[in-house]
Amino acid sequence: MRLKDKVAIITGAASGMGRAMAERFVAEGARVVAADWHGEAIEKAAREIGGSIVAVTANVAVEAEAVSMVDRAVAEFGRLDILVNNAGVMDLFQSVADMDNDTWRRVLSVNLDGPMFAMRKAVPLMLAQGGGAIVNIASVAGLGGGSAGAAYTTSKHALIGLTQSTAFQYAKLGIRCNAIASGGVETSIMQSIDASKIDQAALGRLGAYHATNPGMLQPVDLANLTLFLASDEARHINGAIIPADMGWRAA
Repeated sequence: MRLKDKVAIITGAASGMGRAMAERFVAEGARVVAADWHGEAIEKAAREIGGSIVAVTANVAVEAEAVSMVDRAVAEFGRLDILVNNAGVMDLFQSVADMDNDTWRRVLSVNLDGPMFAMRKAVPLMLAQGGGAIVNIASVAGLGGGSAGAAYTTSKHALIGLTQSTAFQYAKLGIRCNAIASGGVETSIMQSIDASKIDQAALGRLGAYHATNPGMLQPVDLANLTLFLASDEARHINGAIIPADMGWRAA
């Protein structure tokens, strides 16, 4: 098994990519703390996945809850080897001139503050035990400006910066930190917004880029790549931003 006896936290694990990751990690021998802000949904997912998995209700945008999530992993399993920052929310596709403060703060708090809070708590634990692996789920929106609104795009650019800074700072101390720049994935992320409030004019301006998307990925596709980056098979991969987009960025 590729993750035998490893302890992993996966955020946003109640559905979509996060749930697929939790399923793959458990199947590969990991002991998993599956976190999500939807309490009933994450409890249900953990029951259905079975095996060595613990459900935790946590909104990673709240520092105390992100910290408690990491503490729970150590309390349950005695260590932390892998952190997957997958939880995220979409914006309303607003351009900067039309950005409202609530959307900006919500998207940045979940997509950027959350990973930072979790990493800030996890890294000292990983250092004390001699190493660990962090995988951040970014987006093609973190590599360009044509796929989402200003808030989501900014959050994913910043997450890539956080990934590369962490990778370089701790490279000689046993911690690896990589990011996946995912393309279109068939998940429920659009349920994180009120679709009636989408900025249709801005969305229309993004249409030319969206038209170049070769296709949609399935959650398991991202789960498989995350599994590889978290495993010892990727022990020499650090600071990488790996596209998983069916060639969208090549257009």
